[in-house]
Order: sequence, then C-alpha cells, then structure tokens
Amino acid sequence: MAIRSAIVTVMIQAAYKAARGLVRDFGEVENLQVSRKGPADFVSTADLHAEKVLRRELARARPDYGFLLEEGGEVAGKDGNRRWIVDPLDGTLNFLHGIPHFCISIACEHDGDVVAGVIYDPLRDELFRAERGDGAFLNDRRLRVSSRGKLADSVIATGIPWHGREGHPEYLAQMEAVMGVCAGIRRLGSAALDLAYVAAGRYEGFWEPALSPWDIAAGILIVREAGGYVTEIDGGTNMIASGDVLAGNDRLHGDLLALLAKTRKG
Repeated sequence: MAIRSAIVTVMIQAAYKAARGLVRDFGEVENLQVSRKGPADFVSTADLHAEKVLRRELARARPDYGFLLEEGGEVAGKDGNRRWIVDPLDGTLNFLHGIPHFCISIACEHDGDVVAGVIYDPLRDELFRAERGDGAFLNDRRLRVSSRGKLADSVIATGIPWHGREGHPEYLAQMEAVMGVCAGIRRLGSAALDLAYVAAGRYEGFWEPALSPWDIAAGILIVREAGGYVTEIDGGTNMIASGDVLAGNDRLHGDLLALLAKTRKG
C-alpha cells in the first residue's frame, strides 16, 4: 500500500465523509431543493451540505488554514501561508440530471503552490490523489499518463462554454481543429475528473477556458505527478488565476499547444 502523508489522510477522510451525503442525495435527485445562480450554474442543497462537511472536517484537523470555497468564497485563516481550495461537487449539472459523473475536489495550497490534491468519485469509489514530489495514485495504484504519441490515436476531453458565456467563436475554432486530427473528443461535464482521467491515461489531453480555481487546483498537481504537462491554453503557467487549462501527456501536450495556437486570431 502506498504511504499517505498526514495532510493527504486528512483530505481523504474529509472527502469520504462529504461523499456519503452526495451519494444519498443523488439517489433522491428529483426531490432536491434547487435554486438557480446563473446560466447553467446551479447550487443545490447537496452542494451546500457537502461543503459544510468538508469545511468542518478540514478545519477540525488544521484549524489555522484558510479556505477558498466554491459556495462560501474566501475565508482567511490564521496561517496566511496555507489554505484549502475546495469544490464540494464538481459536475453539479450532471448530478442534478441524474448523470452519474461528478466528484469532490480538494487541494492544499502552501505559499501559492498546490502541494497536495485529492479528487474523489464516490459512485465509482475512485480516489485520485497526489502530493508534490511523491507521484500520483488511483486508490493505491500509481498513475502514469498515456504513452500514446499520435493525435490520430488520441482521445481528448474538453468543456464547452454554456449559453451566455463569452468565447463561443474562439472555442468552436479550437474544437474544429482538434476534431480534425484526433480519434475522438469527449465532454463529460467535470473538469476535475477530466484532469484526473488525463493523469490515469484514459485521455491523452484536456482543454477548457475560464475555469475556477476549485475546478482545477487538485487536478493540475495530479496530472503533473503522473508525468503529464499542464499550462494555460496559450502556454502560460498561471492557470489558477486565468482559469485556462491545457493538460496532456508528455508526448502530445506540445502538439496540442501548437494546434490550438493556430486557431487564435492575429
């Protein structure tokens, strides 16, 4: 069994406890009280309850850490150098429609760098985790990105901008370019799991613009610890701030970067 640090153990235990409520509520999805926050952006009692559990459990173990929460926003901690970045339910739209593809994502940030990440899919009981310098794991199996080196043999994941969000023309140009050279594109509706799947070698790459820190913080570390590369779509390295993400295995990330660069105007 792979050795887990104390901080990763805390994250895993918190994810397991929050997942119990999500699984229960998913079984009764039609009865959930749901309020609308914005175009294709929903919050349910399931989100709020899971976040409450995660915040309680993480604060109990590390009371001085701050938080960056999808629903609760930023919460300062006594320790100004460390904070949790938490998405209690990534794939909310899937969840509310009874589609069994969603997860909990937790990252631990130290001095602006993510040092540990956990992504848990409770329906499949798949726990993706990584700690900086110690590799990435799915449950207790070490992860490695895919070894495929040709885009023609590759499956690439993406996230499609919803109605009302800017950037549709640019995104459609990107998708057309990728569709023309790869074996297939997948859009499953959870950026955190998309990144985890790149780390596990299920996808060769993933790109999506305008994501939030809680969508990607844990996944970026897990991909990198599995031997992959993650940058912004234009090649920059400030993904947490911009929300633009391009992840790929070590053989194809550069090809995807060059391909997407050709779609930019000017």
